[in-house]
Amino acid sequence: MRVFSNPVGSGSLWFDNLVTADGFPVAYDPQARAFLPMPPFCANREVIGCNWIAPKQGAFCRSCAMTALAPDPSIPNAISNWSQTEAAKRWVIDNLGRWHWFRPEDPGAPPVFHMLAEGATPVPMGHVGGVVTISVAEADPVLRTIRREALEEPYRTMIGHMRHEIAHMLWWRLSLRDDFLDAFRGMFGDERADYPAALQRHYHDGPPPDWRQRYLTTYASAHPHEDWAETTAHLLHLTDITDSFVAAGLTSPQLPHPGWDAYAEPDAERLVHIAASLIAGVNHVNRSMGLSDLYPFVLSGVALQKLAFVHDWLRRGAQGR
Repeated sequence: MRVFSNPVGSGSLWFDNLVTADGFPVAYDPQARAFLPMPPFCANREVIGCNWIAPKQGAFCRSCAMTALAPDPSIPNAISNWSQTEAAKRWVIDNLGRWHWFRPEDPGAPPVFHMLAEGATPVPMGHVGGVVTISVAEADPVLRTIRREALEEPYRTMIGHMRHEIAHMLWWRLSLRDDFLDAFRGMFGDERADYPAALQRHYHDGPPPDWRQRYLTTYASAHPHEDWAETTAHLLHLTDITDSFVAAGLTSPQLPHPGWDAYAEPDAERLVHIAASLIAGVNHVNRSMGLSDLYPFVLSGVALQKLAFVHDWLRRGAQGR
């Protein structure tokens, strides 16, 4: 994610800022990829702290307009959790906009979001036919940690959920193309395999013994759909970690040149090599504070091939080049 210029003074702005350091209201324009000092602001600005501009006064911004169902406000913490969930969604939607997904030049359907709070019953997250369902309760760090440990996952965040579930929606969009499915099946396997049975087998038997040689995560081994979603989420992790490293003004001999744009890099192998080199250093820094690794995953040769496949298709962009 980029670091942005202050339109009304000195200093920089971060992606989630609502005001400048001097307290001047600003809003992010995802089309211009810049902050503006004037309305119209998103109608959700006062409700959940959305900091994007709107097409007109009283309207929702591009990201909030994708949310068809909002959580029940009578459920405790629903609004604060929704606020954090929408912030994660804006981050991921803007990342994908670097490859022209879900922007005005994208001729396809944008995702539709159902943001649901949890009462007594957990909300299963997923995607069906362009609709992404997200449990906003997972914005709570305690609940998220409990579930991460129960599932023995090394990583679980709301941005991670967004990348994974939107990845399913991207697959759905790409599957409408005549040239995608055969290529996908050659790389990931046949997604027509019984999905509920595959998940039941995964949760009962666990991953195959050699999963580390073929998949990025244990969950990716469950079914080709999950392999695609996990691989796509990881490509977005690696690209955005690298882009954010550069945007923050950090340097490394691994970077091709100052200001190098990870999203503009056409060579997936080069991008992932650079990302992995930077991550090794950042993981080392995290350990100095007793924190978990930023990116606690190992990239096998097969995983690298899958990352390159996803990179190729996403960089072709929503315009289908």
